[in-house]
Amino acid sequence: MASYDYAPLFRSSVGFDRVFNLLENAQRARSISDWPPYDIVKTGDNAYRISIAVAGFAHGDLDITFQSNLLTVIGKRQETPAEGYLHRGIAARPFEHRFELADHVRVEGADLNDGLLSIDLVREIPEEMKPRKISIETTPSLVGTAAPAQIEAQRAA
Repeated sequence: MASYDYAPLFRSSVGFDRVFNLLENAQRARSISDWPPYDIVKTGDNAYRISIAVAGFAHGDLDITFQSNLLTVIGKRQETPAEGYLHRGIAARPFEHRFELADHVRVEGADLNDGLLSIDLVREIPEEMKPRKISIETTPSLVGTAAPAQIEAQRAA
C-alpha cells in the first residue's frame, strides 16, 4: 500500500488540516476488515443511507454512536453454545465500522429490517451558509450635469 506525503500541500493551503487528516485516516482504515459488507447510497440531493448486512444480529447486539462527525457502528453478538452445530457458516464475530461524515450531516434515524441495518443521514446547511442573492444598488445620477469648473487666470495689463 502506498503512503502519501501531504507536507507539500500544507505549504500552499490554509485551513485544510481536516481534509488532510481525513485522507490519512482513510489510508489507515483500508487495512481494517470490510466485514460485514455495507452500501452507501445517495437517496436525494441532501440525503444518504448506509446499509450494513448484519444477519444474525439483534437490536441489542448493535450500537450506533455519532460524535463530532464520526459515525461508529459496533456489533457484538452474545456467544451461543456450539453444541448441536454440524456446520457453522454464519459469521457472528464482533465488528466496528467508522464513517467520517461531512460538516452539517446528521443522523436522521436507523432501522433494522431483514438482516439489514439502515442508517439514514441528512445534510442540513445552516441558513447563514446557504447562497444568498446580493442586490446591486445604483447611485442616483447627478441631475443636470454642470460644466466642469474652470480656473481663470488674471490677464496681464
